[in-house]
Amino acid sequence: MKETLRKYLPDRAIDPVFELIKTNQVYLKIVNERKTRHGDYRKLPDGLHQITVNGSLNKYRFLITLIHEIAHLVAFQTYGRRIKPHGQEWKMTFTRLILPYINPAVFPNNLLPLLARHFKNPKASSDTDAHLTVALQRYDQPTDKSYIFELPYGSTFRLYNGKVFKRGNQRVKRYECVELTTGKVYLFQPNAQVEWITT
Repeated sequence: MKETLRKYLPDRAIDPVFELIKTNQVYLKIVNERKTRHGDYRKLPDGLHQITVNGSLNKYRFLITLIHEIAHLVAFQTYGRRIKPHGQEWKMTFTRLILPYINPAVFPNNLLPLLARHFKNPKASSDTDAHLTVALQRYDQPTDKSYIFELPYGSTFRLYNGKVFKRGNQRVKRYECVELTTGKVYLFQPNAQVEWITT
């Protein structure tokens, strides 16, 4: 298991994460990329705790996602299964579990202040924190995708599912975009990565 973790985690995180997995009896599955989620946790009928994490994530996002999912398991065991999945109990648990990793031996210096701010009140998905997401994506494999906030007003773009949109106005933090085939308006996070159609 440690050799497998070495491919997906920062070096200084391998031993403590391995201990977390062992202590909490986690069955870790590393899966192909899913566009709608980075990871998930479920208790299987036989009582095993299964956590899946996308194998395509960079080491820093993989670590955050894995601890996020272990926090679900620990929060449910500590407070009972009636708590909200991303409620106060989970937030406290996630912050407690991730804090030992928020240091320069594990994360690059440029991520540390963003992580410290994010974990004052972690969200259900770190993707809703645009500054942290953009900073984390610098460690991804190069891509030909653009961020919504980079696209000029009125430009068209395509999502991974083939749907085509036109970028509209910014409303507070998110961007109004019209799906061209239906005319429906959707709100996009500024850090959403899309294929800019330039012709």
